Amino acid sequence: MKRILIVKTTSMGDVIHALPVVQDLRQVYPDVRVDWLVEESFADIPRLHTQVNQVFQVAVRRWRKHWWRWQTWREIRAVKHALAAQRYDVILDLQGLVKSAVMARWAIGPRHGYAADSIREPFASRLYTHTHQVAYRQHAVLRMRQLAAQACGYALPVSPPEYGLVAGRASTPVAAFAALHATSRDSKLWPETAWVALGQALAQRGVAMWLPWATTTEYARACSIAQQVPQALVLPKLSLQQLATQLQPLRFVVGVDTGLSHLATALRIPVVALYLDTNPAFTGVYGGGLTPAINLGGKYQSPTVEEVLAALQRLMP
Repeated sequence: MKRILIVKTTSMGDVIHALPVVQDLRQVYPDVRVDWLVEESFADIPRLHTQVNQVFQVAVRRWRKHWWRWQTWREIRAVKHALAAQRYDVILDLQGLVKSAVMARWAIGPRHGYAADSIREPFASRLYTHTHQVAYRQHAVLRMRQLAAQACGYALPVSPPEYGLVAGRASTPVAAFAALHATSRDSKLWPETAWVALGQALAQRGVAMWLPWATTTEYARACSIAQQVPQALVLPKLSLQQLATQLQPLRFVVGVDTGLSHLATALRIPVVALYLDTNPAFTGVYGGGLTPAINLGGKYQSPTVEEVLAALQRLMP
């Protein structure tokens, strides 16, 4: 086993969930070269992994909006040409969608993916050279580790997942936490009043609140929260890699259902994740051997401030 291509393009949390596969592969095949095909918005994630060799970018989201442009088709041809420049021992589609199965065909080598009864889009299984049955109702991290083990011929490791991310130099610890208040759907948001109450309670304990943001709406919310919490800090707008560096020295993170909560876990930062509209049993934060993580809430549930404070006490006694 000399060269493997991982196809996992979106979304941020899903890409992070796939990272432990790299460590699993390197433990069994120490000299294997692992490349990654990923959406351009999330390319910084596999780049932060010390054992991912080459990252190929696609821009499916952007291409769909401008499919008629010459530039779009030129970019697609360039990715196809780059992938076809080497042969892979295994092409591993961890995404399990028709679009990812199609892109896996751009590379040269045997294609492995989920069987039709183990996948959300069963037609994708027809595009693989080899298919594997993996139980569906389990956490995404386990599903992907199992698929990789079956495809690459090794026993599933019993060790906790290792994400392998490194975001610059380790910084001096800061008595602060990140409040990851932004997410993709309003139904996943934790009330602003709850963030204020949490920030005030932790400020009394000498822990400052840091508030990242990406959109104007998120910036307005961050400023509103910060005005009501002593010593709260609204961060400047940061790239994914810059934010990863800023998160590393923090004591812990409290975040809603967002890719950044998973990023913090992958960076070995203690995390309490808040779920209001999804079931964390399948896609919640998944701590590694050195990464304490707690999921609170669930579908149609909203964790209380008291529950979060109690979870933080368990997380960091």
